[in-house]
Amino acid sequence: MAHTIADKKKLLARVRRIKGQSEALENSLEAETECMAVLQQIAAIKGAVNGLMKEVLEGHLREHLGAEEITSEQRKDEIERVILILKSYLK
Repeated sequence: MAHTIADKKKLLARVRRIKGQSEALENSLEAETECMAVLQQIAAIKGAVNGLMKEVLEGHLREHLGAEEITSEQRKDEIERVILILKSYLK
């Protein structure tokens, strides 16, 4: 079973919190809220997304790269795939 399926409830709760934060940011912008409050909301969203990424990435590394039954070639391929994702994420 994939880690995202096993942790589905927890991950969906995180995504829903991010969605709520994003909607609050939209409302703040619509209401022309003070820029410091908007910046604080953006920082909170970024932190929440980073936390979600860390959670999913950690599960992926443990389940897929930590698996003893994969070959060294499969492990190398998986590492390259993770590196590509991280490069994209960290732009």
